[in-house]
Amino acid sequence: MATATLLENIEVYEAQRDVLETEHLGEWVLFHDRELIGTFSDFQDVAGEAVLRFGKGPYLIRRVGAPPMTLPASVAYRPVYD
Repeated sequence: MATATLLENIEVYEAQRDVLETEHLGEWVLFHDRELIGTFSDFQDVAGEAVLRFGKGPYLIRRVGAPPMTLPASVAYRPVYD
């Protein structure tokens, strides 16, 4: 099976959001391939784990209870040069 897309990981997060907000409010979560990988108290920890285990992704890092961030296109997408 192919690795889940970012959108699929967001859908899994949304399906679990009530439980996550009850048990892990304010913590950072990491989702990969439709699975909750873990919860973290610090962004640096979750980001380091994500890159170490899954490289460039796709994976979802989100702070439980925080509204989704909207990044400008210049930050969200960067050109890839050969």
